[in-house]
Amino acid sequence: MNIEKSNIANLPTKYGAFKIKVYKQDNQEHLIMMSDNFESLKTPYVRIHSECLTGDTFGSLKCDCQNQLDLALKFIAKEGGLLIYHRQEGRNIGLLNKINAYCLQDQGLNTIEANLKLGFKKDDREYSVVAEIFKDLKLKNIKFITNSPEKIKFIEDLGINIIERIPAITQINEHNKNYLDTKKNKMGHLL
Repeated sequence: MNIEKSNIANLPTKYGAFKIKVYKQDNQEHLIMMSDNFESLKTPYVRIHSECLTGDTFGSLKCDCQNQLDLALKFIAKEGGLLIYHRQEGRNIGLLNKINAYCLQDQGLNTIEANLKLGFKKDDREYSVVAEIFKDLKLKNIKFITNSPEKIKFIEDLGINIIERIPAITQINEHNKNYLDTKKNKMGHLL
């Protein structure tokens, strides 16, 4: 696997001071944000955040993505750790297909049914770049900020010890209730 890495730069944010680094895999660029004290932590807090342009950037109420990102960045800035921004939009179906899935959801399908109707898997993400990030940073023990059993299994399969799981529970609203119910009841998310 050919991964190009950037240098590390400072990134002051509204959450606090971070260090930022990019990992480029093929044509996709993923990034990490490390707290200033990351290098000194034996067991950092870690969040693998899946890209969601509509939520993270535009504040979509159809999902909980921006709320989870906000929660994780505040927490990591305070407690120390790492956020991996995994750039595989719409569970890796891309933005165009994600919006087509939104249209099907507007017609009553849930997020999984919409992806399947468009000819995709319920979740098409692949995590090889995340494995490379863990290897590059020499991570062995983490406190994992997640609700996703698939991400937990992936991390455990890498041989990483999850010392503690921190739930990423955020506000439910009338627009994301069905989405969150689907994640809980069809994907086993720990909500």
